[in-house]
Amino acid sequence: MPHGNIVSSTGPQTGDILPESTQDLVFRDMAVADIPAGLQLCRLSGWNQVESDWRMFLRVSPKGCRVAERRGEVIGTVATIRYGDRFSWLSMVLVAPSERNHGIGTQLLQEGLAVLRNDNCCRLDATPAGRPIYSKHSFLEEYSLSRMTGVIDSEKFTSILPAASRPMRQSDLSQVADSDFDVFGADRSELLLDLFKRAPEYARVVERDGRVKGYMLGRFGFLYDQLGPIIAETEADARSVVADCLRSHHGNRFAIDASHLAQDWLEWLKSNGFAEERVLFRMYRGDNRYPGLLEKQFAVTGPEFG
Repeated sequence: MPHGNIVSSTGPQTGDILPESTQDLVFRDMAVADIPAGLQLCRLSGWNQVESDWRMFLRVSPKGCRVAERRGEVIGTVATIRYGDRFSWLSMVLVAPSERNHGIGTQLLQEGLAVLRNDNCCRLDATPAGRPIYSKHSFLEEYSLSRMTGVIDSEKFTSILPAASRPMRQSDLSQVADSDFDVFGADRSELLLDLFKRAPEYARVVERDGRVKGYMLGRFGFLYDQLGPIIAETEADARSVVADCLRSHHGNRFAIDASHLAQDWLEWLKSNGFAEERVLFRMYRGDNRYPGLLEKQFAVTGPEFG
């Protein structure tokens, strides 16, 4: 009886005898037409991403996203983004529940790493379940994050003075991107512009003496809207942009992926109605020479984008 083959950049070659679970698998570049399948995998896994997230990946990294397909059905995904020549990001390793525990997730990880094989450093945010798998592939831990979620009680934020916080304007993005290059560690100006256009109502800056001292962006999600990145010179500035935004969104549910490096900040979020939903682990593989200014990163964009 003949065996199926995997068409892949990293998988077994034609003629190899494959286990039943990997027969008829094809790994190929993701296309716009695959977005509904990617969204279905997000829903099956309880993830928050929406169509505009997938479109962002395919726009900035058209050859950097891969799918696992069996007999014409997409059963898994992986996505990558290059942030210039400083580091790359790997995310969206998703496998259909009915196909799990057969090594397909590991193969998708290998597909993503093959896309990034010439890059100096690869970074990601791992769940507790994913952390040991990434560790086996030479990823090391940088620090931890908490996904903080909560339904907003606007009264909790009315007493917090907005300081110099105001809505972000598109004309601010040049100065924001210049600052963000140092804080994030690489150029992600295209992502910042995308976030601003998607949800300008969540974009805020703190400005003093004509200079941006802090900023926040956000995006809409399936389960809740997400605020991030939140970048600031001080924790007071981070609190200011968040409070300035959330006092106008009573009753809405939000998520903030907050760094464990700022424990007072986490406690402030808890005191204002946020609770830890899960822990994430920022990890890297390779030469992590551009980690950014971690003390100014009060919240990341999310595990998809860093």
